[in-house]
Amino acid sequence: MASSNLKLLCTLLSRIRVENVTIKRNFYQPPKYRPPHWYMPKERVLTDDMVTQDNRDFIDEVRQDKLNLQAAMESPLSKIESQETLQWDPTTRRVGLIARKIGNYPLWTKTGKKVQTTLLQVVDNHVIKYIPPEEYTPAKDYKLKKVGKYKLGCMLVGSETIDPTTVTKDYCGIFTSVGMLPKRHLCRFHVSPSAQLPTGTPLFATHFRVGDYLDIRAKTIDRGFQGVMKRWGFKGMPASHGVTKTHRRPGNIGAGGEKARVWPGTKMPGHMGNRWRILRGVKILRINTKHNVLWTLGVGIPGETGAMCYLFDTVLPLKKLQTPPPFPTHPPAEDLPLEYYDESIHLFEEPSLAFEET
Repeated sequence: MASSNLKLLCTLLSRIRVENVTIKRNFYQPPKYRPPHWYMPKERVLTDDMVTQDNRDFIDEVRQDKLNLQAAMESPLSKIESQETLQWDPTTRRVGLIARKIGNYPLWTKTGKKVQTTLLQVVDNHVIKYIPPEEYTPAKDYKLKKVGKYKLGCMLVGSETIDPTTVTKDYCGIFTSVGMLPKRHLCRFHVSPSAQLPTGTPLFATHFRVGDYLDIRAKTIDRGFQGVMKRWGFKGMPASHGVTKTHRRPGNIGAGGEKARVWPGTKMPGHMGNRWRILRGVKILRINTKHNVLWTLGVGIPGETGAMCYLFDTVLPLKKLQTPPPFPTHPPAEDLPLEYYDESIHLFEEPSLAFEET
């Protein structure tokens, strides 16, 4: 009797079709990572493929020849006789640059005030690809629902040429169509359709001007797991009067009664640093055209020495560009001065004090 009931139950269960059930969860779920369609995996496992020393020398020779051809490549902008600066307007968005933070250096103003600056070097920047607004599909954007169409395109910029044998074949394929060796860093910038640049266009520090303001995006220094005193600036407990082993502890977090739980956003120990941050409204005081170095005011740029930074025109209303900049970028030129200085910076070639006879 029991076996017949079991067989009947099994037949009924086999005929039941289970539909997809969506379970609603009350807690926050971060969006799933969706890489862009131009993204290709970069890292590869380096293995010894039994390559002889002669073959390695041959590979190095071919790579050096391609690097020389890339260095001698003529800029596509050199074929354009005059830059169309009339198309620029304050709502136009230009492409940015990829720079490396190389240290701090002081400058003096004409009034005698000493200011600290951060040096950013633009290393081997080239335009790799441009995606028009019709083909560009960014991640989920709430503003896109109101507008209905994305008005900005996407421009990929690469920096620092590397050995193609150290990256994957798919990643090298992004640069093959441009005729370049792969880049160590690849960044995207949202640009206006009128500010697009042909692939292979080199970008230099003269893309910006002295006196202009930048927005700098970089990763903060990774400080690992830290306590509340270093992470949030807590004062800590007293050093005496019966305090035992709680000198650097956070103390009571206020959980009790109706709120017997840890509230979201409570300042507690945890991982500190290694987060993307944007410093807005940074002024350019000096530009070196030979080494493509920018002197920017202040020392608050995120990241340690050697970190990569993304530079683009500021979006602050009171510091936006008022006059047409090099549009879409500065054309290649050989007769540029070595240094550009802001009008407020003192030049050491000039005398600081002038004596006049009365």
